[in-house]
Amino acid sequence: MTKNILIIGGTRFFGKLLVRRLLAEGHKLTLATRGRTGDDFGNAVQRIHVDRRDATAMRAAFARTSYDIVYDQMCYSPLDAAISNEVFAGRTARYIMSSTIEVYRHLCGRGLAPFAETALDLDAERIDIDYPWHDPAYAEESYAPGKRQAEALLYRAAALPVVSVRIAHVLGGRDDFTGRLRYYVELARSGQPLPHSCNAAASSFLHPQAIADFLAWTGMQDFLGPVNAANITLSAPALQQRIGQVLGVKVHAQTTASGAVQPSPFDYALPYTMDTARAAALGHRFEGDGVWLDALIREHAVAAQGAAA
Repeated sequence: MTKNILIIGGTRFFGKLLVRRLLAEGHKLTLATRGRTGDDFGNAVQRIHVDRRDATAMRAAFARTSYDIVYDQMCYSPLDAAISNEVFAGRTARYIMSSTIEVYRHLCGRGLAPFAETALDLDAERIDIDYPWHDPAYAEESYAPGKRQAEALLYRAAALPVVSVRIAHVLGGRDDFTGRLRYYVELARSGQPLPHSCNAAASSFLHPQAIADFLAWTGMQDFLGPVNAANITLSAPALQQRIGQVLGVKVHAQTTASGAVQPSPFDYALPYTMDTARAAALGHRFEGDGVWLDALIREHAVAAQGAAA
């Protein structure tokens, strides 16, 4: 059945894959963005240029429109969540927020990993509306608490039929703007040691297409509440070893004292993984063999070789 779908965001990374997946399924799509990032979807989608953080602009943009599904890729704080509650209440049958594994970061070391959705008590989460959530100077430190508080506000208000998809660390190819997997591949290619903490604990990872597929699948279901999304579990040294095996190069790690060097992107001293049992119980299973990771490693290696030529 064709759905009328709004995607807030959708022009970068796995957001683009979600758009393509939904278009392939025949749905009617509208993208809401500030218009700063172009896309190649042509006339296949409608576009609304709006600042997602501007409540007045959001009210004006969506005052006369309803959607079967709203995918919110840009909800980063309780301020954003409050705008969604106001703008979309009564105007969508399903609101899907892209959340993150980072909502569990403060729980590491409490004996709860791998974290099930219930590990996070959103009822106990303090919501700070007065914090400078939109100040770029605080963007990094506010990311995890912003997502937690956004979820908490959405669920407590109960104004929308909410699903928050808690997404593992997404590892992408050349279009991955985070550069995290590229960092590890370049270390391996250059023969430099991987600096890591002595514990080298594991975390959860996900393929970009896997999260796009899961988000698309989630939109067509009727469950509500938080749900974890992850493919595989690796530590930073294990990831580096896999890269070495794929590229046929020798890699080595160097244990460092805390604060001695800049840590690698996925250097965790304590286990930081997610339990995907709820997704499985709902009917979705994530591929866990990591073959997709090998393909991405090769993609980065080829890109690096091309750049050096």
